[in-house]
Amino acid sequence: MQSFRVFSPSKINLVLAITGVRADGFHDLVSLVAPLDWGDTVEVRPAVREDGDSLECDFPGVPTDGTNLILKAAAAFRARLAPDNQPSFVHFVLEKKTPAGAGLGGGSGNAAAAVIALNRLCPTPMPDAFLEEAVAAVGSDCALFIKGRPVVMRGRGDALDALPEAALRRISGTRVCIFKPSFGINTGWAYGQMKAEAPKYYLAPEKAEALLADWLARPEGDIPLFNNMQEVAFEKYVALPTLLEQIRQKFGIRCMMSGSGSACFALPNEKTDIEALRRCVENAWGAGSWVAECALK
Repeated sequence: MQSFRVFSPSKINLVLAITGVRADGFHDLVSLVAPLDWGDTVEVRPAVREDGDSLECDFPGVPTDGTNLILKAAAAFRARLAPDNQPSFVHFVLEKKTPAGAGLGGGSGNAAAAVIALNRLCPTPMPDAFLEEAVAAVGSDCALFIKGRPVVMRGRGDALDALPEAALRRISGTRVCIFKPSFGINTGWAYGQMKAEAPKYYLAPEKAEALLADWLARPEGDIPLFNNMQEVAFEKYVALPTLLEQIRQKFGIRCMMSGSGSACFALPNEKTDIEALRRCVENAWGAGSWVAECALK
């Protein structure tokens, strides 16, 4: 086989409403989520082992053993394939930009990219629904990256609904600035805090659905921004709300935390000075922070 590359987008949650705990221990959510045109790259090369897939990555702290979602997703995909439709083993090379603990779905996107790549090598490529089922087994929000476009997620993140065409047109291509401090936020910790103080942080399901329904009925208006995981993060990491308020006051643009954080994002307008925004982030968060300008897919 010849080597090839698959883009692995990151994502932001424009709406993230955590509505409660499920019987299986996961949380129920309603989310308007969009992949970005910024993220990682997964290169697929000929196998270096005869007995399985392998992975390399030079990004600090990224595991390359079976705990990585790329190899987990590859195994889950292969386990669902018929014996006569197995792709050859491969060596994955992950070129990483998206850090862990950012709330940008980097690992989940990597898992989806790996499955998309393996599917290209199958004698009979499988439909997207098959791929979504495979990646959902390793991460609740992995399936959205198979879609590759903005969707509404429900359940624990595995139930996806396509957006109406007018809403899709409104979102796709929207400019975004994402920025992250030097620290990350552990997703398990954030959900654990919500659960420990239930129902303090949860949003009633009917209110979450109403938030989306109002915008879907009039998608020409402002894209909705909501995230009730912010409350948990902001109580501990005060640098996040402090900077977001500075950005609102100085630039007059809308901004929010993505997912469980710690990355945040702003929706610049045609007058926004991106370099000034970058300096604002660096002055507030110091060394180790970064800013990336991108767009919603």
